[in-house]
Amino acid sequence: MSGQIWSVADEGGYMWAPNLSEYLRLQNLPVVKWRQLCDVRENDADGKPLVGKGRGDKWYWNVFTKLAQKGRALSETERMPESGFKITQYSGTMTEYGQAVPYTGKLDDLSEQPIREIIRKLLKIDVAETFDVAAWTQFNQTLLQVCPASGTSATAIETSITGSPTQTNNVAFGKGHVEPIATYMKERGIPAYEAGDYFAVARPSTYVQLKSDLEGIQTYTETGLAQIKNGEIGRYRGIRFIEQTHIPQGGAINATTFNPQTGTAQNWANGKSDWIFFMGADTVAEGIAFPEEIRGKIPDDYGRGRGFSWLALEGFGLSHPDAQNGRIVKWNSLT
Repeated sequence: MSGQIWSVADEGGYMWAPNLSEYLRLQNLPVVKWRQLCDVRENDADGKPLVGKGRGDKWYWNVFTKLAQKGRALSETERMPESGFKITQYSGTMTEYGQAVPYTGKLDDLSEQPIREIIRKLLKIDVAETFDVAAWTQFNQTLLQVCPASGTSATAIETSITGSPTQTNNVAFGKGHVEPIATYMKERGIPAYEAGDYFAVARPSTYVQLKSDLEGIQTYTETGLAQIKNGEIGRYRGIRFIEQTHIPQGGAINATTFNPQTGTAQNWANGKSDWIFFMGADTVAEGIAFPEEIRGKIPDDYGRGRGFSWLALEGFGLSHPDAQNGRIVKWNSLT
């Protein structure tokens, strides 16, 4: 018998089925923490769909300013005042993401456990971690920074719009910091993310003091519980807090190639706190040429070499990379 055993090369070069890809996409979403807070850009600057191939490696989105002048009261004979707005266009780059797990035909034939199903589940976990790191890389480019006043205040903050905080953070994050941060975001005009609330994302250890501070405070009604995002632990002063573990304490040294399982973290010198990202609406843009899908390897070595992989062609970009219109505020430290 000529050709491959498991698949036919001249019928596409890889095995793909909608139910496999759909399964991966739907099962992936519940475990992501950062990607769930991104905005999928479905259309480019000309209104054409971004989802699909053949549109180049760049994708674009427009940001519109408010009108240059506000409306005002008019006298009966006065001409109507006129104003306008500016458009800024930003771009992102489509990148291939993927991971493969090869296995032998002998392993598949003799294993008592379902090797194919195990590989698919592990690939699903890998997708979540990979895209959360890619999304976090863009969140981490925000220019808006906050830290405790003088580095030690439990109730006051200092702000910066340069991408670098002003103090070495030397206090655990607590509920006393929540109010001034929420006020700072509101006074900057950062729109709420959902239902009038902002979101915050950090590692569980960063919230230890906050959780202690909030004990006994009723953070959710029974109705509100239905609106909780993946990993959400509670709500205070209009901010909903989410735990994540894909990015380590301190963050990745090189997030573009960072492996959450083996990467080295940049720890804060004192260990009393760690970064937190506070955000409103329109955070990080996600462009999709084609979403993640499962692919089966065409068996080689006469059917003895087999494998599965996931592959996607997507891009992530900070929606508002300028400080004036920034939507993400990072609780940070100089060291």
